[in-house]
Amino acid sequence: MNQDRSFVNATRAAARVALVTCADLPELDDDDRALIPALAAQGVTAEPVAWDAPGVDWAAYDLAVVRNTWDYAKRRAEFVTWARSVPRLANPAKVIEWNTDKRYLRELAAAGIPIVPTTWVEPGDAFVPEGSGEIVIKPAVSAGSIDTGRYDLATQAGLAVAQVRALQAAGRLVMIQPYLDAVDTAGETALLYVDGAFSHAIRKGAILTGPYVEGGLLYQNEDISARTPSAAERALGDRVLDALPVPPGDLLYTRVDLLPTPDGPVVIEVELAEPSLFFGHAEGSAERFAAAVRRRVALR
Repeated sequence: MNQDRSFVNATRAAARVALVTCADLPELDDDDRALIPALAAQGVTAEPVAWDAPGVDWAAYDLAVVRNTWDYAKRRAEFVTWARSVPRLANPAKVIEWNTDKRYLRELAAAGIPIVPTTWVEPGDAFVPEGSGEIVIKPAVSAGSIDTGRYDLATQAGLAVAQVRALQAAGRLVMIQPYLDAVDTAGETALLYVDGAFSHAIRKGAILTGPYVEGGLLYQNEDISARTPSAAERALGDRVLDALPVPPGDLLYTRVDLLPTPDGPVVIEVELAEPSLFFGHAEGSAERFAAAVRRRVALR
């Protein structure tokens, strides 16, 4: 027993983890910086490293944990190639490749998961707005709300067409979705899981206020608060985990984003690559995450 404990303690003391970020956030965002002391308390040394920094020996780390790599959207092929090159990555490279293109929502819908209704417009397709009300236009590969706009078809149909055509001209698959206005009052619910187990949830206020504006910010201030999810939201989150292409326990972290509708919650995104995890809004969540990292490096 003492020998086993000594082995685990030695493993923990030697563990070195990269918290992977981007050049725009070389020291991580405020929320993820909380992981550094939480990991230190587990005997794990953590340091932020930009994913595209030159000369990094990724094999020297016991684990690389993808966190604030929010500049990947317009360099996705390069980002996926990088992910494949990292020997020990969380979440795994094959999951990052699957999740950084929102075509994955088609697979979830085919598995019976209710998603926000989506029309997919390929680069060569014609797009003619139909109906009334408000719509959201976004590319299938994007981060945050960059390259995303909200349009009232009664007055802004021309602007909507212009954005679709601009995305198509750049060779991007476009998503057209109805704007679900219950988000304006109820907000969006994000369910956070660590090692496949529910950890905490938050409420996000609506952030889309109008048409796409070129040069929009990738990192936006958001209205975030802690939330106790409903039974229906938890049940849908569990269904999503069961529908993923890998067992939930293989994922260090999972975030399931839900929007309210009169018929119950629907999935707007499942984030397995680089989601904010909102440690600052749930006491003990950074420590739970750090313990999960420590378990993974101790098993090496």
